[in-house]
Amino acid sequence: MPNGASLISHLLYADYAIIIGEWSDANILNVVRILRVFYMCSGLKINLSKSNLYGIGMDMDEVNNTTMVVGCNAESTPFKYLGLMVGANMNRVNNWKSVYDICEARLSRWKPSLLFIGGRIMVIKSILESFPNYYFCLYKAPVKVIRDLESMIKRFLWGGSGD
Repeated sequence: MPNGASLISHLLYADYAIIIGEWSDANILNVVRILRVFYMCSGLKINLSKSNLYGIGMDMDEVNNTTMVVGCNAESTPFKYLGLMVGANMNRVNNWKSVYDICEARLSRWKPSLLFIGGRIMVIKSILESFPNYYFCLYKAPVKVIRDLESMIKRFLWGGSGD
């Protein structure tokens, strides 16, 4: 790895997993074998029909052929993993649309004019400041995205509507 960086081979969270590796038939078959041994040892079977194979930089025909052997689905980037976009250019404002949508949807449940200022601050801290931080931990947000989210916060704080 360049500059002494760590090599990431897998990411695990609860019952979600991403296994990252060099594309080769041998590597893919070894992963399938490991999952089969995991099942035999633990009794926990991997549902391959809910699993996806992404061939980054690979021809989609080759990915489709491999998924027929493995028994999973062929997909392409970008995709969502734990709510985050993977493989998208996060320097583009339109790739942050899901963050805007989620913040707006959560705010639409609250009427700022019916809440005291303290209640509005609690909603802001629990929704508008915490949720985007999940994205900010992995991606550097464009300045416009930060300004738009700050505008949402200010509008809600002072009781303005989304209009």
